[in-house]
Amino acid sequence: MIAPIIALFARRLLVAIPILLVVSALVFAVLRILPVDPAAMSMPPNATKEEIELKRQQMGLDRPLPQQYAIWLGETLKGDLGTSIHFRRSVAGLIGETLPSTIELAGLAMLFATVLGFAGGLLLFHLRESWRGEAADLGSTALMSTPDFLWGLIFILAFGVAWPILPFTGRLASSFPRPVHTGFLLLDTLIEGRLDMFMDALRHMLLPAAALGIAFSVPIMRVLRSSLYEVDRADYIMQARLRGVSEGRILLRHSLKNAVLPTLTLTGVQFGFLFGGTLLIEVIYSYPGLGNLMVDAVRNADLPIIQGVALAYAAVVLLINMIVDGLYLVLNPKLRAA
Repeated sequence: MIAPIIALFARRLLVAIPILLVVSALVFAVLRILPVDPAAMSMPPNATKEEIELKRQQMGLDRPLPQQYAIWLGETLKGDLGTSIHFRRSVAGLIGETLPSTIELAGLAMLFATVLGFAGGLLLFHLRESWRGEAADLGSTALMSTPDFLWGLIFILAFGVAWPILPFTGRLASSFPRPVHTGFLLLDTLIEGRLDMFMDALRHMLLPAAALGIAFSVPIMRVLRSSLYEVDRADYIMQARLRGVSEGRILLRHSLKNAVLPTLTLTGVQFGFLFGGTLLIEVIYSYPGLGNLMVDAVRNADLPIIQGVALAYAAVVLLINMIVDGLYLVLNPKLRAA
């Protein structure tokens, strides 16, 4: 089983490299078209034209665009994404600090979406051909029509203002010292052996993760229900009913096992979209993640950060797709035999 998975990852990695190159080149070119002078922005307000021009030469901005990109790409391959114009810090360091926060948030949100999606899909299938099924389908349509940022605002008003039971800003209460081991706060609090700190960090993540998860759960519900419809008409399901097997056993032991594969594929795709969709939620909840860093960079026209964050988003989404493909290969023996 291991050899096909390794071969799959090798193929996906070979495909991912040119994709990342295209993304980086596109972002680099688009940002250079904007009427923004990184050299002038990196200098003090009282800098002279000569000093700004010297800075432009030092940054390589006086060279042709392809040469600028080649220089930037060479430094990126060495792990140097440049220096932030606004924060005056290494872009790689800033991304390293904020990326774990966004991965944690997206992971918890995907857990919400998967649990809610599978539970909702099973419920929609169970209530099929009844008025309750029609009502449930209408409810899922209403959920799908509500964007994630609106869920975020609703949750703040409901559980942060009207019934203040959950925090809705930041990542950890100010009374706790921030542990720094891996960058993943939930893991770091467990390494510290601080269950109280772990629960506080989890409470800070519940509202933004739920807002993201609900918005992305409905497609999972619908694909699972459609897959169960198709499997339900298979011959072996009919034979199981003729043998007197209960509907619950048929659903959980036979139908769900075969209907889960296309749902898994969609879940992986949804995770990629969900990871990119954290940006607005992080801003709404003042969550210190990659999305908030990107918004600050756009607000301050911080081109090095915008380039680095865009590349990080693309790399993480490609990695997610590779992992999903690997899981699909593990769960589907026919692909391993092909």
